[in-house]
Amino acid sequence: MSTSPKAPTARERARIELTRDIKESARRQLAEHGPAGLSLRAVARDLGLVSASALYRYFPGRDALLTALIADSYDALGDAAEQAATGPAPLLERWVAIGHAVREWALAHPHEYALIHGSPVPGYAAPEDTVAPGVRLPYLIGGLFSEAAATGRYRPAAHPPADGAVHDALRPLLDRLPPDTPADAVVAGLSAWTYLTGTLSLELFGHRTRIIADPRTYFDHELRRLGTVLGLT
Repeated sequence: MSTSPKAPTARERARIELTRDIKESARRQLAEHGPAGLSLRAVARDLGLVSASALYRYFPGRDALLTALIADSYDALGDAAEQAATGPAPLLERWVAIGHAVREWALAHPHEYALIHGSPVPGYAAPEDTVAPGVRLPYLIGGLFSEAAATGRYRPAAHPPADGAVHDALRPLLDRLPPDTPADAVVAGLSAWTYLTGTLSLELFGHRTRIIADPRTYFDHELRRLGTVLGLT
């Protein structure tokens, strides 16, 4: 006999709500001062607390709060990309849909995007907690090329094959993939991910403002061109 999930207690609800408020305040601090200017003291002031000591029961320091924000940002970006990739559309169209979803999320959340794809935060070293959410997007993109190779639809333009040295360089990634995954398809997936994050960084940080009049139209063309060159059909 099934039972209904136990409702959270008042204390648990209060903890959830305050944790949410802390993160929202921290995101405002990111927008105003950047990640290097984030502090629990500033968050406490923003929330109207007398001191930052109460926040240490939720986040033991700035780095723990940064880690939570980074993981949340990666997960939100991954959710947007994965939702766009669902359905029976051809692989090229799924790649294009992922690209647009990532761009729309980045434009709507520029400071969170900068947190995960911008300059490293001085004095902060991301812990293992950020790895799983951080690889969601590259693994999603790589999955398109893996599927293309597995179903005979991987048709890249002429390119130098991945030799033994490239295999060795990719060993940390290849060891996590099915043993029959072609290294060339892995290189293509990494190239697609690198392009996507790189070109969006250029756009968000204003480096294309005087070069491209209609960023979305050109971005769509880039996605289709690169996806075709890299072998998606």
